[in-house]
Amino acid sequence: MYYSLPLCLLLLSSCSQTENKLKEMGSLAREEVSGLEYLPQSNGLWAIEDSGNDSKLYSLDNKGQALVTVTADIANKDWEDLASDAEGNLYIGDFGNNDNDRKDLVIYKLSPDLKTAASTISFYYPEQDKFPPKKSEFMYDCEAFFEHMGSFYLFTKNRSAGFDGSLLVYKVPNKEGRHAAKFMGTLETCSAYRKCAVAGADISPDGTKVVLLTSDKLFVLTDFGEGNFAKANIEMLELGHSTQKEGICFKDNDTLLITDEEDDGEGGKLYEVKLSELKAER
Repeated sequence: MYYSLPLCLLLLSSCSQTENKLKEMGSLAREEVSGLEYLPQSNGLWAIEDSGNDSKLYSLDNKGQALVTVTADIANKDWEDLASDAEGNLYIGDFGNNDNDRKDLVIYKLSPDLKTAASTISFYYPEQDKFPPKKSEFMYDCEAFFEHMGSFYLFTKNRSAGFDGSLLVYKVPNKEGRHAAKFMGTLETCSAYRKCAVAGADISPDGTKVVLLTSDKLFVLTDFGEGNFAKANIEMLELGHSTQKEGICFKDNDTLLITDEEDDGEGGKLYEVKLSELKAER
């Protein structure tokens, strides 16, 4: 009698798990890196950790090990991301809001020695009127932002019951004071929370593309004109590697650096990947 092999055995390339496309650079000096930023002016890679960790910034080498540690005199309520401007100033986004009940969302511009806040930019979401809102409206956590041409752009993390892949895009001026964040619109990633909730973002040095990071995917935004990111074209790229990824930054217009948190012996690494190679392998 003739028995046919399962189709998966005949088509291994399409039925096996997507190949890991990340180049592992080394193990991180810290277990819970939540934000990452590369400063081309000093060839420096900086990292922070989120709530429950110290108010410290870490300068990392190309293998993820700490070269310099700076203790900042700034409370770490929930540091979630790092950003920089064209002059090389660093900014900390202290706007983690898992329970959607915070009223003290803030971005700190760091002093040149990174030890104090040179300015404090606080903000609120005008569309939120309850703290917390009902579970189906948990849209006001944020772990992803960048600075672009004098404004910050924030991409919220949808924690709503019945997750549908949507997220909100907000704009906050890079100015001292308290501001109403301007709602720019909505984007959609994909429908599985663990694979599609956005936990990091950055804009390329030439300002032509944005990357949004999830546990195993990148969403690349292009054709957004003068900062209209909610209306951008969006392309999904698979990383072939699923961990709790939270840090991402451009090293150059094609090269990305990514970090993930350590969990049960997995993760806690610094990775490198090129957008051109991800697109070529689609």
